[in-house]
Amino acid sequence: MKYDNKIGIILSFFGLWINSNFSFEYQQIIGFVVIFLFGILHGANDLALINKIDNKNSGFSTLKILMYYVSVVAIGILLFYFFPTIALLFFLLFSGFHFGEQHWQFLEIKDKPITISIFQTVYGLFILSLLFYFHASEVEKIISLIINQDVHFLNFGWITSIIGIFMSCISIAIYKFSTKFKENVLSNIFYLLVFAIVFKTADLIWAFAIYFIVWHSLPSIKEQINFLYGDFTLKNFGIYFKAAFPYWLISLIGIALLYFLFRDKEIFNALFFSFLAAITFPHTIIILKMQNKKTASN
Repeated sequence: MKYDNKIGIILSFFGLWINSNFSFEYQQIIGFVVIFLFGILHGANDLALINKIDNKNSGFSTLKILMYYVSVVAIGILLFYFFPTIALLFFLLFSGFHFGEQHWQFLEIKDKPITISIFQTVYGLFILSLLFYFHASEVEKIISLIINQDVHFLNFGWITSIIGIFMSCISIAIYKFSTKFKENVLSNIFYLLVFAIVFKTADLIWAFAIYFIVWHSLPSIKEQINFLYGDFTLKNFGIYFKAAFPYWLISLIGIALLYFLFRDKEIFNALFFSFLAAITFPHTIIILKMQNKKTASN
């Protein structure tokens, strides 16, 4: 069962109602809470997905898979420590593809796989650039803290325009061969308008939380449950949550330690996004493998 984007629109504007009726401090608290609850949860069942994807020929124990997964996360953390600029660029590319793939996973991958993958990446990057554009000063501070360099030279207006032009050019190419793209292009233009309204109206953390939870994490959780258990039901969600709980709890403890150590410093936001980046690398690869297996089985 497909995630209903009408629900996404309703929840997005409910998020804007919260933005109008709660202070900045409460919005940040609510934003971090929903990210911790659902954003972290949607990536906490990756080991179960690996077992489902490679159930015939992996030959790995759960412990070995966990060690491999933790190693990839550790490499991401080390990249952010020793090569923060490169790590940040990789994170943006991975995130762009991951977000774009969530919105356009139904495209005919077999026809033009490279073109579609590029489009998905650019589409996701355009969403991120919209968020950055409407919160340029805050994003500059976070990036500066992550890479330890001044980035006032960045012009997010130009960056968003260039990515938008590139996205439009690729869209024209895909429009010529993809029936499903033609059927969904107008609705997705409308969704981009909704995202722009949310990003412009809400504060940075709350704007990111609305998009990340409503338009990415919740649809992803539903999709993962369908893949793992055949259907999305309350019972299957309980099974999913039970399987994810240990890894979800470990992630929450790690973030809680970061908050305890750096709660009174601006660097916490940078560390928080760096943490999300480190766990995004393996998660994006696993979700891509899940999509490929679903495509192969259809």
